[in-house]
Amino acid sequence: MPRLSCRRALTRALADELARDEAVFLLGEDIQVGASLVTTGLAKRFGAERVRDTPLSEQAFTSFATGAALAGLRPVIEFQIPSLLFLVFEQIVNHAHKFPLMTGGQCRVPVTYLVPGSGSRTGWAGQHSDHPYSLFAHVGVVTVVPATPADAYGLLVTAIRHDDPVVVFAPAAAMDVRDDVDGLTPVPLGRGRIHRFGDDVTVVAIGHLVHDALAVAEELADQVSVEVFDPRTLYPFDIDGLIESVTRTGRLVVFDDGNRSCGMAAEIIASVVERVRLLAPPRRVTRPDGAVLPFAPALDRAVQPGRDHLVTAIHLTMKDSS
Repeated sequence: MPRLSCRRALTRALADELARDEAVFLLGEDIQVGASLVTTGLAKRFGAERVRDTPLSEQAFTSFATGAALAGLRPVIEFQIPSLLFLVFEQIVNHAHKFPLMTGGQCRVPVTYLVPGSGSRTGWAGQHSDHPYSLFAHVGVVTVVPATPADAYGLLVTAIRHDDPVVVFAPAAAMDVRDDVDGLTPVPLGRGRIHRFGDDVTVVAIGHLVHDALAVAEELADQVSVEVFDPRTLYPFDIDGLIESVTRTGRLVVFDDGNRSCGMAAEIIASVVERVRLLAPPRRVTRPDGAVLPFAPALDRAVQPGRDHLVTAIHLTMKDSS
C-alpha cells in the first residue's frame, strides 16, 4: 500500500486528469517549475501548452480561464497563496459562478481554483495566511477543504470533472500529512466523513484541524467519548450526516480555522440548532473576530485555534449538560 502526502496526492490527481481528459489544462504563476511543489514534473510530461505559466495578473488569467471553460475546456488555476482569491472574487463570483445561473443552464463553466497552501504558513503574515473558504460557501460556489491524502486526491478529481466552478482549499498545515492509501477514487461532493465515532460530543473539524481533533479525542478518551466529523465539502454541506451524528451525541463543538464573525462555525451551529435540541449549548473554536495573522511566530500561533482551545470547549460543553 503506497504512502502518500496530501501534496503528492494533489499532484497525482492533476496528472491523472490531464492524462484522462485532453480538455483539462493547468495555468498559474511559476507552475512549470512547480513553485508550490504540486505541479512538479507536469510540464515535462504534458507540455507547456497544457501546463501554462501566466503573467502576474490574477484577474487576467482567471477571466481567461472562464472564457476557456465556456469554450469547452476544463482549466485548473493554481493560486500560490489564498489572499489572491480576494483579487479575483469578481471574476469567480460575478462571472464564472453566475453565468450558468443567469443563462438558465445554457452554458457550463467548469473551472477549478486550487489553493495548495491555504491558511497559515508560519511567518507568512497577514497577506498570505487567510482561510477565506466561508466567503465562497456564502455566495454558493462549490467549496471543498480536504484533510487527508485520499480526500485531497478524490475531491480534486471530482472538482475538475464538475461542470460548475469549484474552489479547492488545501490547507498548508495538512500538505505534508502522510497516510497509507489504496485505490484512490473520486470523492463525492456534499458528503462528510466520520473519522472517529463517539458517544458524548460531536466535534466538527475543518481541514487540517481534523488531525488536531483526532489527537484531542485520543487524549480525552478516558474522560469523554468524542466523535470527529469532517464535512470535506463546505458548500454543499452534508447537514444530514452531521444531524445524524449530533442526534446521537447530543452535543456539538465546531473547530474552524476561520474568523469568528460570519464564519463557517456559526453557520454550522445555526443549521444544527434549527433541527436538533441539544443537551448543552454548542461551542465554536475559531480565530478571533477580524483576525489578521501577524509575522511573529508566537503571535501567529496565538491567533489560531489550537488543541488546548478545543479541550477547553469540550470540557465546558460536557459541564454545561451535567
